[in-house]
Amino acid sequence: MTRYLISFDDGAMDHIPDEDWADVGRASHEVVREAHQAGVWVFGAGLERQRASVVATDGTVSDGPDPGTREAIGGFSIIDVATREEALAWAAKIGAACRCAQEVRELMPDAEQDAMLRRE
Repeated sequence: MTRYLISFDDGAMDHIPDEDWADVGRASHEVVREAHQAGVWVFGAGLERQRASVVATDGTVSDGPDPGTREAIGGFSIIDVATREEALAWAAKIGAACRCAQEVRELMPDAEQDAMLRRE
């Protein structure tokens, strides 16, 4: 299985009227429940709107985001599926529920982390 990051940009849901947020929440949680039941859900969350902090390799902290960053993530899901096509199908479900486009990226495998998770 391969893990995928499905994400959307901060502000991607700004078009949703206040009166529709309850419906969006219900639809989003239903997709998460479906992903749990399918055994593909790893983790996900929406991010609070706030300035990021950038921590340099020497521990110095500065306000972010990094100057080269064009977009900030507004929310994300991590799923574990067999194929990219399956990840794209889940992204479509999430996108329909959240009413915004989703970006899909494959995560690099980490055999050591997988072994630790199997021991837990």
